[in-house]
Amino acid sequence: MPPIESALRLAQSALYLTSPNPRVGCVLVNPAGQVIGQGHTQMAGGPHAEIMALQDAQAQGQSTQGATAYVTLEPCAHQGRTGPCCDALAQAGITRVVASLKDPNPLVAGQGFAKLRAAGIAVEVGPGATESRELNIGFFSRMQRHRPWMRLKVAASLDGVTALDNGQSQWITGAQARTDGHAWRACACAVLTGVGTVLADKPLLDVRHVQTPRQPMLAIVDSALQTPPDAALFGPPRKVLIYAAQPHAPREAALRQAGAEIVYLPGPAGHEDQAPKVDLQAMVQDLARRECNEVHIEAGHKLNGSLLRAGLVDEMLVYLAPLWLGQGAGLSNFGPLSALAHGLALDFQSAQRIGPDLRILARLQGSADF
Repeated sequence: MPPIESALRLAQSALYLTSPNPRVGCVLVNPAGQVIGQGHTQMAGGPHAEIMALQDAQAQGQSTQGATAYVTLEPCAHQGRTGPCCDALAQAGITRVVASLKDPNPLVAGQGFAKLRAAGIAVEVGPGATESRELNIGFFSRMQRHRPWMRLKVAASLDGVTALDNGQSQWITGAQARTDGHAWRACACAVLTGVGTVLADKPLLDVRHVQTPRQPMLAIVDSALQTPPDAALFGPPRKVLIYAAQPHAPREAALRQAGAEIVYLPGPAGHEDQAPKVDLQAMVQDLARRECNEVHIEAGHKLNGSLLRAGLVDEMLVYLAPLWLGQGAGLSNFGPLSALAHGLALDFQSAQRIGPDLRILARLQGSADF
């Protein structure tokens, strides 16, 4: 296997680990073409991929003089939570770096390559670029668009019903689809839901069915602070963030006591008889400031529709069960539209059987063009 492919596999293995940092892999190859060290980025504050690979080579007693480093993203040149990887590579005697992509972080953004070249290290850029960007689509989104990559997950019958008229929705899809959904949750920096889902389903919305070293933050859109302070979702060890629009001192005090952080982001005033709603654009910007790369949305049809109308969904993760349920709640309350041309155009990314169900991944056209 070519070294850059091995580095990409290493980056893939860090899928649940590195947030808010990018998923990066590194492979060191000596002048004889032998792999002498490899590694991937650790949890935030831990070593980056290049450092892990250098430490691996050292642990094996391998010399790194004259070696080539294959890395899936530009080595950093600044002092952040860790020291500059460029300096470490130069000090280790690396003479060539093959990198997939320039780092979109303004603190790096080509400075790493410049620093390597100034140290006399040959730099090649490009192999594995598409794969590396896809693996870090949320990181690129946050750095270049200043907003997270927003993925909307829904589970429905084949005719698009997410819950019966009596509210029953557990479980439309099977166990394998639920496990797969937890794997997608684990990739995210935050899981986003609405208070309607909290009240109707009493969910945990944590990662349980796959092993993960970290739980994503839970964010709740709850304009009037209706989340119960004794809700089960306060059980898992993670940050709970509630976005609200209407102050309510007693409820706020109880929710803070339960462990929630309350953020008031009221949107523009509507009709006089309408209660204030959360400003969803401001919420997404706030999640970016909190270093959220990917947001995994698991909500009801009302919030789904609001996010779609606001242009805040990039990708749809849809699980379809081989069931026909007739009347019930739909995927979203987007619309009604007066013309087919007003629909949201999508690009199918993949379609795959997950147990008895079908998983479809589709992107809004142009969502990744940044």
